[in-house]
Amino acid sequence: MEQDIKKTQSYAVGDIVKAEVRSGHYVAEVMELNGPRALVKILAVLKHPEQGDLHSPYNPDVPMFHERRALSYTEKTTVLLRALSVYGSSTVPDYKQSLLAATETAAESLDQLKRWAEKSLILIKELEMDYNK
Repeated sequence: MEQDIKKTQSYAVGDIVKAEVRSGHYVAEVMELNGPRALVKILAVLKHPEQGDLHSPYNPDVPMFHERRALSYTEKTTVLLRALSVYGSSTVPDYKQSLLAATETAAESLDQLKRWAEKSLILIKELEMDYNK
């Protein structure tokens, strides 16, 4: 029987990586390597963290609807090595511009989801009326 060989990426201090932290994605610099974890310094935001309860996605009726802020410029955080990947660009975006672009993308995505939900609700109500005939 063939064994699946999982590729493992090795990182070095000073590498620029993409880091997934909770539901946000960032460009970061590896500061320290500690076993299965790395200490990274945040340089830019690629995807803004999601709002609300991550265990009940898209549910506004939870006991605590969390506000999640993006990690700050040069903030240091520890992440598992498996949450890192190679950052494919040679240039790191400006933090403030990347933060604003990430929030704009998140807002557009939520607006699209809101419009989808509104249209779906209209159609479901029409179907409900048709089914009751």
